[in-house]
Amino acid sequence: MNFLNAFGAPSRADAAWFSVGLASSFPDIGLDDDDIGNLSQARVCGSSSSDTNNAKPGCKVFHAPLSSSQRTEVSIASGNSDQTKSAESDESSTDIGPPDLADQVMVFRYKGKLHAIDHKCPHSSFPLSEGTPFDIEDFGIVLSAGLTCAKHGWSFDLFSGMGDRGNYRLKIWEVQLRDLKDAASSLVISSDEGPDDNTPKKTTDQEVWVRRRQRMG
Repeated sequence: MNFLNAFGAPSRADAAWFSVGLASSFPDIGLDDDDIGNLSQARVCGSSSSDTNNAKPGCKVFHAPLSSSQRTEVSIASGNSDQTKSAESDESSTDIGPPDLADQVMVFRYKGKLHAIDHKCPHSSFPLSEGTPFDIEDFGIVLSAGLTCAKHGWSFDLFSGMGDRGNYRLKIWEVQLRDLKDAASSLVISSDEGPDDNTPKKTTDQEVWVRRRQRMG
């Protein structure tokens, strides 16, 4: 080990952070029990109104290959039907999974917490944007959060990556919230206090950055 470079900037491609958008662009799934469905389902974001023009998928997916610094958002606006069909047609294959799911990260917010995970289920190589988040409870006490894959019903802890069966583990990515560096960090939104409160209020938005979880040592 080169101790002179022990605290230097990481040089590996998988150490690079990249932005996935503003925190306000991620709907907060699970605040309403009736809202918990698959992650690709369109939801109203950043508003408590029923304005369907503001509806968007409950998650974002990005292609982030290790061999390149290029990061590209993957469209899932159609409910991920194309990727779902691709994964299902590959079920008899002995390969790891369909190539279009490789090196993809999925980012979403569940009950106030932003999560970034591999888009591909480690068990069946199925797109986890079709999955459903849930609380992991013990005697009514919430201990963690999980995600159930829609294909076989396997579930994974969103913090540890551990599966509920077998030795499969979901890869968890690191997430950072960073303050914006300009005046745009103040996002003006309409007040929902009532007809007597017409003064717009400001809330500080933040930018969401993710990277692959780093190995220690």
